[in-house]
Amino acid sequence: MPPFRTQVVIAGGGPFGLMLAIELGRRGIAVVLLDAKTVTARNPQANATQARTMEYYRRLGFADEVRALGMPADFPTDIAYFTRFATHELARFSLPSAREARQIVSTLSGSWSAAELPHRCNQMFIEPVLQRHAEALPGVSVNYGWRLTGFAEKADAVEVAAEPSGGGEARTLRADYLVGGDGARSIVRQALGIRYGGETGVVRDFVGGRMYAVYARVPEFYRAIPHRPAWMNVSFNRERRSFMPAVDGKADFAFHTQLKPYERLESLTDRDAVEMVQAAIGVPLPVQVLGRGDWTAGHALVAERFGRGRVFIGGDAAHLFTPTGGLGYNTAVEDAVNLGWKLAAVLKQQAAPRLLDSYEAERRPLAIRNTGHARRFAESLGNYEPVAEIEEPGPAGDEARRRAGEYLGAHGRAEFNIPGVTFGGRYDGSPAIVPDGTQPPADTADVYLPSACPGGRPPHLWLPGGGSLYDLFGFDWTLLRMGKARGEAFLSGPLEVKAIDVPQARDLYEADLALIRPDQVVAWRGSSDGDAAEILSRLAGH
Repeated sequence: MPPFRTQVVIAGGGPFGLMLAIELGRRGIAVVLLDAKTVTARNPQANATQARTMEYYRRLGFADEVRALGMPADFPTDIAYFTRFATHELARFSLPSAREARQIVSTLSGSWSAAELPHRCNQMFIEPVLQRHAEALPGVSVNYGWRLTGFAEKADAVEVAAEPSGGGEARTLRADYLVGGDGARSIVRQALGIRYGGETGVVRDFVGGRMYAVYARVPEFYRAIPHRPAWMNVSFNRERRSFMPAVDGKADFAFHTQLKPYERLESLTDRDAVEMVQAAIGVPLPVQVLGRGDWTAGHALVAERFGRGRVFIGGDAAHLFTPTGGLGYNTAVEDAVNLGWKLAAVLKQQAAPRLLDSYEAERRPLAIRNTGHARRFAESLGNYEPVAEIEEPGPAGDEARRRAGEYLGAHGRAEFNIPGVTFGGRYDGSPAIVPDGTQPPADTADVYLPSACPGGRPPHLWLPGGGSLYDLFGFDWTLLRMGKARGEAFLSGPLEVKAIDVPQARDLYEADLALIRPDQVVAWRGSSDGDAAEILSRLAGH
């Protein structure tokens, strides 16, 4: 049973809630997490862990554990487009396997200079890792099978009503703060009277409208399909468009298709689900239905506020995506990393409560940015319709497939080669950043220009000997010293000084000193520590 008194109550045990519990627990904050489900996700959900999220997992010490999950280490993570999976391949965007990603990451520069590369692994495998690391922390109480039923904010606390999901004695928890990570139908958001804003109800030929998901086992798929395996399989025909990422690289898939106007959800059976999968494959392979359900595509929604008073929201409670680009889960993880260090700093009286205002100021514009990217990817794929002759034999069919291949190949590169989206998010104008008057690089989806202009991700560098610069960053604040300035005036509070005698680092950061926030964002840079007290006071919300 959850304890009666804690510092933070988190409603929701998905990636946002679990990651927030880890961020807080690692800093010694007492946490109670509640989730109405009895266990973590059992059906496939998000499929793509972006490189920035993997860098955060590396910072917490379990990136390798996550990279070992999902598909076999040598399984290609290609994105491939077909008329049907067993017939014509139209286009392919090749990407490295998990093993290859480990091998090549230290050789990359420019847009893909990173401590970690993306990893293709379903959320259903990652959530237990997050749960295990959260539960291992003293002071963190993870309670699946308990649901929040309401709350009341007081002057100095939040009283949270909770009860067992299966029935039983309810209890009231008292906490300093409440965070709602309780999904798209968030009780917390609705109780605060916060609405979503943005775009919804969009209908397209594909990924716009009523979608149907089938967790399918197809044991003969790789033996029967005459093409190189791919992580993401997309069918493009007039009968059954779909996308079907591999779940285990052996037999299990997460199949998603759009329901036709005449397909009534309440009347669909397992047999119908099997026929949908078989139509996309193009041959009647045996299909076992492990799970099925509906969802709606066409959302690009962001909450009008990310909290009020002692109550905050994050993850799907704060923003709702169409899953093109794989941005929803990764945006949620960044929410947790951003909010976690700020809540901890305020609770430990290292910062003023007004620091928490920067959470919404930073994360809401990024949510609008990221839902916009996902919407554009969905428009690019869903509004491009197959012509009648796409599956016909002969010259007309060949030409139709050639044109479709050119378009879909370009779309694949645009949706899945997104270092600018992954690394280029910025917090310009935030009260938790000290600007230096320089202009940040342009924000483009497919290009990331490393820059130490305060407000963005620190430029990455592989150090002599093979280590990542990011491995020098402390879990709290880090002062990088790359020139002659000593930086002693910054030595107050939870801060580590790291001296780097590498000319390339000084060139990248264009300053002798760079102050890195706990969420690995450049807070300030300069070549003198003369204003250190003022800088630290500002960053602490004073």
